[in-house]
Amino acid sequence: MLLAALVLQAAAPQSAVDAERAFNAAAQARGQWTAFREFAAPDAAMYVPQRVNAREWLGDRKDPPKSVEWWPIASYVSCDGKLAVNTGGSKWPDGSSGYFTTLWMRQPDGSWKWTLDYGARLDVPRARVEQPAVRKAECAKLPPRFPRATLPPGQSRANLFDFDDTLTVMPMRLPDGSRRFQVFLWNGTEHVPVIDDVIAAPSK
Repeated sequence: MLLAALVLQAAAPQSAVDAERAFNAAAQARGQWTAFREFAAPDAAMYVPQRVNAREWLGDRKDPPKSVEWWPIASYVSCDGKLAVNTGGSKWPDGSSGYFTTLWMRQPDGSWKWTLDYGARLDVPRARVEQPAVRKAECAKLPPRFPRATLPPGQSRANLFDFDDTLTVMPMRLPDGSRRFQVFLWNGTEHVPVIDDVIAAPSK
């Protein structure tokens, strides 16, 4: 039993970047939606383009003939190592390019599960990199709770994703129906923005 546990532990992704790569590899090998189900947290949400409960939306949805392909370029990690945000490029089966951003949470068993995923098309593809840039929040001088003054009108702390307030993900729905996703990383002095994505409102 101990040997089996050690083998499983060694095979499990050790970082959010490893998890992202394993997620993509599973999509290429076993199917796009199969992989999304396999790596999703129980309460995961995704944008298609409206926000949906991932497990409900995925259900027994059939995999497309060919999966979208994606690769991480940057990863931002909380001080406690329980929360990470990856962002990078994607290539769709029709040849078009895009980007993705995925929020990952480390589970009690040490594995990583994604809990928020979104993306959009791009005119200019994002380059592939061998080693994504990884930035971890500063663990010295841990901050107070993410300042309420930073929250935009109508936004509450209940909508935020954070564990130790060193990495904060803020999803927002704007008045015109578009979506904005901001990610802030604690640098020892302040929360600095590291991602600011805006996705256009769905066409009617």
